[in-house]
Amino acid sequence: MMAYICVYVYQNQEVMINNSYNAGQQILVAQNRRGSIMARGGEVLAETITQPDGSEVRKYPYDSLFSHVVGYSTKGKTGIEDKMNYYLIQSNAPINEKMDNGMQDRKNPGDNVYTTLDVGMQEAANKALGIYEGAIIATDPKTGEVLAMVSKPDFNPNEISEIWEELLEDDESGQLLNRASQGLYPPGSTFKIVTALEYIHENPSTYTNYSFTCNGSIKIDGSRIQCYHGANHGKVDFEKSFAKSCNSSFANMGTKVDWESFDRTLDKLLFGKPLPFDLESSVSTVKAEPGMEVKDQMQTAIGQGETLVSPLHMNMITCAIANDGVLQHPYVVDHVENSNGAVIKRFSSPGKTEMMTQQESYILQGLMREVVESGTATRLQGKAYTAAGKTGSAEYNSERDSHAWFTGFAPVEDPQICVTVIIEGAGSGGDYAVPMARRVFDAYFDVEEAESE
Repeated sequence: MMAYICVYVYQNQEVMINNSYNAGQQILVAQNRRGSIMARGGEVLAETITQPDGSEVRKYPYDSLFSHVVGYSTKGKTGIEDKMNYYLIQSNAPINEKMDNGMQDRKNPGDNVYTTLDVGMQEAANKALGIYEGAIIATDPKTGEVLAMVSKPDFNPNEISEIWEELLEDDESGQLLNRASQGLYPPGSTFKIVTALEYIHENPSTYTNYSFTCNGSIKIDGSRIQCYHGANHGKVDFEKSFAKSCNSSFANMGTKVDWESFDRTLDKLLFGKPLPFDLESSVSTVKAEPGMEVKDQMQTAIGQGETLVSPLHMNMITCAIANDGVLQHPYVVDHVENSNGAVIKRFSSPGKTEMMTQQESYILQGLMREVVESGTATRLQGKAYTAAGKTGSAEYNSERDSHAWFTGFAPVEDPQICVTVIIEGAGSGGDYAVPMARRVFDAYFDVEEAESE
């Protein structure tokens, strides 16, 4: 029993220290000054300032810019402040420095957490989203590094104590909710990536023979699906159905696929499962089961009905497509250093998931490239880089108001960045989400803003 307890304590020391019932945490807080949180370029995102009277104040130099992903450490803890609390309250300063601090009755400097976040990218995403509510997330598909994560409405963590009661009484805006990882939205046409994958999976050698004549809507067994704003796409093949985001064609596909097989595909894409991500995230849901009514098949195929997805999850699916079918699990912390700059611990992607075959990913890459070349994301044309993606206009009420989506990657030849955008209630993904994504891509590739207009 004693051996088991010792092994358990050693293997779970981070969880045990972070437990609010553990008095050891308070001892560390009393001995050590909370460490800083840094951006990948060394910019300070959070730090503890000692006041002249000896009291400590947590400061966030960028105010609301990193409010959700970095979080806060007053009135509880959220974001990186929460997940890295174990390291922030530790001090691995040299022993002689600790001894000197002890004799002088000074606190030891805490260890510093260096994130994967890029200040320039975060500023670009924040500026792109502007006054709209929603979220933007940018990641490196090859490594899983989160480069930017913006959620609005936001808040100023420097003022959390002053606005706490106001935030608790606010039942509508959800300012404390990180919409990038915790928000759940109907995915609309971005889900056609998933439907297309299933159709390709079931028809690997004949999917290119697919043909459908769109008259602006489709009606089967009394259930009617209409294309966005009643657009008439005429005769479309598989590629054009995807590029033009034809609801009628994809609703038709929904009645042709094997829903038992579709359910297995969704399982591989992590629907209905906790996402492999350090920060708090929501579980995406979708109705997909054998024997579904035709109306449910058509609604699910176009990303409507009961389907709900987080922007983070859609970004992860996009990353898998860009990375030859393999998702590198996303992460936000690169390493921990002591006050002298010595590395205490390094982090990397905690794992990977094969979401699709390499060949299937190549096909989807081509389809998403065509969306930019001749479809609903042509505002990404003519850049110094090539881009691929999928737009979405997801209806969320009986008035047919819609959220604007875009998810995509660049450059097509060697994907280095994936960007996912959701704008609440904005309307068309092509009109609103694509220009926002373009600004984030421009920032990554250091393209002048004048060129992007």
